[in-house]
Amino acid sequence: MTDRTKVVVVGAGMVGHRFVDELVRGDADRRFEIELIGAEEYEPYNRILLSEVLAGRADLRALGLPLPDADRVLFRRGVAADAIDTAAREVLLSDGGRASYDHLVLATGARAFVPPLPGLARPDGQSDPKHVHVLRTLDDTRNVAARAMNAKHAVVLGGGLLGLEAACGLRRRGVPVTVVDLDTHLMATQLDGPPARMLAARLRSLGVDVVTGTSVAEVISAYDEIVAVRLTDDRLLAADLMIVSCGIRAETGLAAAAGITVDRGIVVDEELRTSDPHVFAVGDCAQPPGGMSGLLAPGWRQAEDLAGCLLGGFGTVAAQPPQPPRAEPVKLKAAGVDLVTMGVRASQAGDHDRVVSVSDGGGNRHADLVLRPNERGDSELVGVTCLGFPDVSAALTLAYDRRTPLPVDPLALLVPASAGGAVEESPSPMRMPGSTTVCRCSGVTKKQIVTAWEEGAATVDAVAGATRATTGCGGCKEVVCGLVDWLNASDPGAAPAAVSTPVTERNMPVESRK
Repeated sequence: MTDRTKVVVVGAGMVGHRFVDELVRGDADRRFEIELIGAEEYEPYNRILLSEVLAGRADLRALGLPLPDADRVLFRRGVAADAIDTAAREVLLSDGGRASYDHLVLATGARAFVPPLPGLARPDGQSDPKHVHVLRTLDDTRNVAARAMNAKHAVVLGGGLLGLEAACGLRRRGVPVTVVDLDTHLMATQLDGPPARMLAARLRSLGVDVVTGTSVAEVISAYDEIVAVRLTDDRLLAADLMIVSCGIRAETGLAAAAGITVDRGIVVDEELRTSDPHVFAVGDCAQPPGGMSGLLAPGWRQAEDLAGCLLGGFGTVAAQPPQPPRAEPVKLKAAGVDLVTMGVRASQAGDHDRVVSVSDGGGNRHADLVLRPNERGDSELVGVTCLGFPDVSAALTLAYDRRTPLPVDPLALLVPASAGGAVEESPSPMRMPGSTTVCRCSGVTKKQIVTAWEEGAATVDAVAGATRATTGCGGCKEVVCGLVDWLNASDPGAAPAAVSTPVTERNMPVESRK
């Protein structure tokens, strides 16, 4: 036991959890002794789905991630890392304990940024007024949901992804909401003006007011509770609940205090090693040479790469670039809104690109497709903005990912296959190719799900445990449920005892499982 390599992971969020899972899965010889330190009292959970819980579209049980194997991992839950003694290679813990390490992995993530607004950052040292929240943790979500039961009007500061998801979640709970954003239009990082204006119209139709080109200048409170906000244009909005969604900042304090080089994040090299050779960083806290993304999928790739390096030896496993060849699709998980955007925006199209735009003001729908000539002499899809076209957004994502040949008339891309369009997402599980990526976050294909099912994973939870499908953004859960139901119904004669729906695959055409 004493000759094993000790790996300590600080941060039990989604990236730290993934790293530990990767290391355990690959360490068949038990060469590593693993310790996971998590400051929150809860078991590991899916932070991405917090807005779904706020909207009432998911319960707390849906957030849970598989617990680390207690036989392989010492999980210190509810214990924070206070300091790192790099000379002694120890982490000093909030409960007075110490965790020695051979390799230390920092997965401390990021914190919500709260601007220093008058009325919040009060110079007299008084605490902030009640009912002003960020939405970053499970406790944050519970507090917002509890206040929403009696709130008369909420203000959401920030018109990005999380701010809009929070606003729609509150509106779904019956709370009148106003979104305030300093940019000239919503989601300025992802959207051009025309689709953003259509998005604002869609939100207003749902009862969410939108105010752009201004910001909150002051938070006004009475008896230590928020009662209003004053905008920079001097308008006054009554508010008894406020959510601040102004981006994130990497948690670098622990590393900086230990003398490890930090910038916007914890500076790491291509192997995710910090300025201390025994300390690594992954996820939102890490600043690799290719830059920081703030997205989950790159963080998961870092976790997988680092685990591979530890298992195979540094220099023997080629770390992947921090950014994929194409930008990750971004989906707005807001109740009542269907929006996906990826790649090149219409305003960013080059001289030789073709932009196809469709705008339907009456239906609050807008689509921009950016097509680019390739070396084969035809065109490929390099950019998509798709608002209000749920029947084709999945197919467009597939065409974008795979660089598949496009129809002569690109407008056919916006017509569902059932209505004569040229792109189809194979709605029948049997017709879906085995190579089809079902879960983009974890890169899980249909074939991998079928293989997991053949090996006994006959429920969605079991498939998630075996493949990690559905454990990211949750956007693939409906497809995974459909696949599992289809597999379980394929042969009623051979069901595992623990599954109510009989399962077997013997009567399924072989080609449909590949």
